[in-house]
Amino acid sequence: MDIKQIFSVSLILFSVIDILGALPIIIKLKSEGKKIEPLKVTLVSGIIMVGFLFTGEGILQLLNLDVQSFALAGAFVLFLIGIEMILGIVLFRDTGMNDKPSVVPIAFPLIAGAGTMTTLISIKTTYEIGNIIIGIILNLVFIYFTLRISGWLQRQLGEAGTSIIRKVFGVILLAIAIKLFKTNFPV
Repeated sequence: MDIKQIFSVSLILFSVIDILGALPIIIKLKSEGKKIEPLKVTLVSGIIMVGFLFTGEGILQLLNLDVQSFALAGAFVLFLIGIEMILGIVLFRDTGMNDKPSVVPIAFPLIAGAGTMTTLISIKTTYEIGNIIIGIILNLVFIYFTLRISGWLQRQLGEAGTSIIRKVFGVILLAIAIKLFKTNFPV
């Protein structure tokens, strides 16, 4: 157990998951009268993340892909997500609404979507599995409490506060993408 690795993994996942940036979507669902179940969202998200952490490489092997190639692809995906966050544009994130918003779109794809899965495979090349799992758990705890107090948070942060947080984590995500690229494609 390495505290520095746990902190790094937690921050990386926090940036990618961007639960605070998803608050406007969550608030919109609640305002439409849709029930959000924080525990269900957290559990489903955790199962998806841990499942992909352990099976992701096997899936890659079935497709005859190596982890470094996936990490490079992941760096590009993270870069694009960072651009989305900074510029406030939507490039590829599907946020379609349905009758069961706890699973779709909140648990998947907002929390445990393509960016999170790519990140998990990518960081596996740099960090210990145990530290990644602890980072996932810390993020799941934060997600759970954020969903529980989402209405209160939105009122406290306001539109400007939510926008600032989203842009700051977008810049962090760009830096992480560049680091992943440099690590897996040394010049």
